[in-house]
Amino acid sequence: MKRITSYIFKFIIPLAFGVGLMWYIYSKLNMEEVGKILQYDINYWWIFLSGVIGLLSHIVRALRWKIQLKALPANPSMRVLTNAIFGTYAVNLILPRVGEVWRCAYVAQSEDKSFIKVVGSMISERLTDTLTVITITIITFFLQLDVLKEILNNNPSIKEGIVNIITSPALYSVIAVGIIALVWLFRFKSENTLIVKIKEMVNNLINGFKTIFKMEKKGLFLFYTILMWFLYFVELYVCFFAFKQTESLGIVCAFSCFLMGSIGMGVPVQGGLGPWHWAVIAVLTLYGLNNDTAGAFALVAHGAQLIMTILIGVYTFISISLYKKRGKEVNNS
Repeated sequence: MKRITSYIFKFIIPLAFGVGLMWYIYSKLNMEEVGKILQYDINYWWIFLSGVIGLLSHIVRALRWKIQLKALPANPSMRVLTNAIFGTYAVNLILPRVGEVWRCAYVAQSEDKSFIKVVGSMISERLTDTLTVITITIITFFLQLDVLKEILNNNPSIKEGIVNIITSPALYSVIAVGIIALVWLFRFKSENTLIVKIKEMVNNLINGFKTIFKMEKKGLFLFYTILMWFLYFVELYVCFFAFKQTESLGIVCAFSCFLMGSIGMGVPVQGGLGPWHWAVIAVLTLYGLNNDTAGAFALVAHGAQLIMTILIGVYTFISISLYKKRGKEVNNS
């Protein structure tokens, strides 16, 4: 029964949410018009280039993780590392977030290293990505100040609502009560199962963050981080040139789509299906693009990522199977 419940929560519910959101989004569009755009108004060479850039970004992620793993110490080959990264995205298409656990188990087994230590390196890597997204969010906010002001000026009710929330005593009362409750729980209910798990999670994050300072080649690690996120951005940005309606929207619009899409990908749904589309379409329509074209753009840009993920997933599991087969043949000879 527990296994069935776990399967429902890890697979069925996220997939149902993603599919349901996709249906909700695209049921409001003129799908005949979207179909015409997909058939006649797209230069698919740009989409192909987007897929190639996405592949390069995964290889850079593998190179970056290699630096962290050396601190264990571990020195996996690029074959193992690329298989781990490629496989992560493929597994996440089926079971959201399980891919991270899978890649740690795969590398730990391949290199005969502690699974917990490998997980620690993965946590520090993801923590770096979280800090990067926060940085991108701050940069985007300041780049978009004029756009935000225009939206608020054109929608006085939204502006008034935001001011009311910020100045509401109820907001600060809830925050104060929440802080007091947390302090009380951690001080007087420290043996509670949930509190223990939260403490373990915090400790893992702290230990993961410490490994960043302990590792060698910090400069190279920073370079790979910047390069990887630059490639992630360019992967989406080149898709703008595939559509006549989006090629003139500019790099700031693309940057905003990238940020919101990254946040959408953080929702635990297979491949960001649904949340990514909703986020990107929302940004594009703010920039004046009609809903049908925005919907077509989201379908194609996300579809390129999805196809690339499936292909590298197939490659990964063939590669792992062939390597295991060769290992058995060597052992038997």
